[in-house]
Amino acid sequence: MLRLFRILSLLPLGLLQAGGTVLGLLVYAGSPRYRRVLHANLAQAGFSSRRLALQAAVDAGRMAAELPFVWLRGGPGAAVHRVQVLGREAVEQARREGRGVLYLTPHLGCFEVSAQVAAGWGPITVLYRTPHKTWLRGLAAARLRENLRTAPASVAGMRPLLRALRKGEAVGMLPDQAPSAGEGVWAPFFGRPAYTMTLPARLVQLTGARIVFAVAERLACGRGYRLSLRALQQPLPDDALEAATLLNREIEQLVRACPRQYLWGYNRYKVPAGAPLPPAGSVPATPGAGS
Repeated sequence: MLRLFRILSLLPLGLLQAGGTVLGLLVYAGSPRYRRVLHANLAQAGFSSRRLALQAAVDAGRMAAELPFVWLRGGPGAAVHRVQVLGREAVEQARREGRGVLYLTPHLGCFEVSAQVAAGWGPITVLYRTPHKTWLRGLAAARLRENLRTAPASVAGMRPLLRALRKGEAVGMLPDQAPSAGEGVWAPFFGRPAYTMTLPARLVQLTGARIVFAVAERLACGRGYRLSLRALQQPLPDDALEAATLLNREIEQLVRACPRQYLWGYNRYKVPAGAPLPPAGSVPATPGAGS
């Protein structure tokens, strides 16, 4: 599989994304479960347009198809050199203050390229969930870059994250990824309880790091990406639920600005195995189901 990805990485980005368009439509047409989750999540957020659902499926396909290029293409034509950066002053301000930077990158746009751009400015440690399949582990190792490290999404991963932030370095994570049992709280996301990680708030409390939201919007016709950076403008509450609610609200604003590029097919409202049930009155997915 790694050999196939290396071959695909040599193709033009626009061609890969065009293939992703077809892939996304095929998955949408062929998977009733995917359509059900996609439409349910869109409706929960207040979007009922069938056109938007199709656009979201297309962009999900493009996200998958561009991965060989983003992960493995090197040299002057690499994806990292096709990124327009807006708002880098938020990062520079944190550096001047001697604070680490905690990048929160939702499942929006090409989130894989954000860490690569940040690695060009200094060391970054990315929270990473080890794939169950062996061939995916090989791909994950191949995508690492200079200054780009990973930490496991487990208790053992807390130490390298703390160490990096205390040294004034950067840490990156997907804040809308459902955490494991005991590592989250049920906080509203588009009006419905979603099991939300408490790790960002803990890291900020322990290190004084500055939270910077990062979204790499996919540009049309293979032209690359527009990476927008924005610092959280208010302090996080000490209460874990209040902090998670605030961060979810910020993510909602980012998603509403570019809804077609959010990964609506991700089962955001699942109940992780072993986690407590959500508050009464909500309608969660089957406990432990989905990904």
